[in-house]
Amino acid sequence: MAKRSRSSSSAVIEKRLKEGRGQGQGKAYNPWLHIQDVASQGLASRIKGWKTSRVHHLLSKLETEYFYVLEWSDIVSDIREQYPLLPLAETLAIAEQLNIPHPSDPHSKEPVVMTTDFLITSQRNFLNPIAQARTIKYAKDLQSPRTLEKLEIERHYWQKRDIDWGIVTEREIPKTVVENIKWLHPYFDAAGLLPLTQKDLARIESVLTPQVIEANSSLTNITALCDDQLGIEPGTSLSVVRYLLANRRWATNMNKPIRPSKKLEITVKSINIQEKAEGVG
Repeated sequence: MAKRSRSSSSAVIEKRLKEGRGQGQGKAYNPWLHIQDVASQGLASRIKGWKTSRVHHLLSKLETEYFYVLEWSDIVSDIREQYPLLPLAETLAIAEQLNIPHPSDPHSKEPVVMTTDFLITSQRNFLNPIAQARTIKYAKDLQSPRTLEKLEIERHYWQKRDIDWGIVTEREIPKTVVENIKWLHPYFDAAGLLPLTQKDLARIESVLTPQVIEANSSLTNITALCDDQLGIEPGTSLSVVRYLLANRRWATNMNKPIRPSKKLEITVKSINIQEKAEGVG
């Protein structure tokens, strides 16, 4: 599929502003850049978020990994990716003040709107949500003088707004946690388990929970046995396990790889499971 024009002329900027790019919060937020707007090496992702219920546009593998970490965080309440540093005149002024060339379109040579990879809202309490800006870079890229120049413009922009800004590299992203969340992520929404009803989910949970806790057997063996016992489609119980973990109905050590071929160690946050199963109508 052909890419959209990458020109950052005033007409393109105006068009994106009219589309609501870089505006809104939560489900209403529209990132300044969509994956079809930029050159890709096949590592961009579109993922529906747990927290926002909208599709997120992630432009690199590292951005996607950090996104999964944010999705799992208890304190993060909103994730806005590809956030524009507007107005353009402000970053141009910062670049001039620092005597640094402003980023420009390689073809038109016109200045581009700079973006920060993530603007995060951390809800540490209900009264004082905190905004944090995070740029995602591979550690090796921080050896580039030009990259550091552009980061300095970004740092000054957020400093003027008294918003905490920082750089996250692959060294700060826990790979095992990311792989676990990636495995769970598609199963957060019960709608993905249709035609199962809430009553079905509660019944499967009530059968699975004691077996996963007590049996010294692999997760795949336990879930296959549950499928047989309840007469449901093979693989259904394993999908329910992913749903229970994604929704934290079950808790496990996310710093250890979740391997279905091994025993899964869990603690259960659901109480009176059997009563719940009988009470869901």
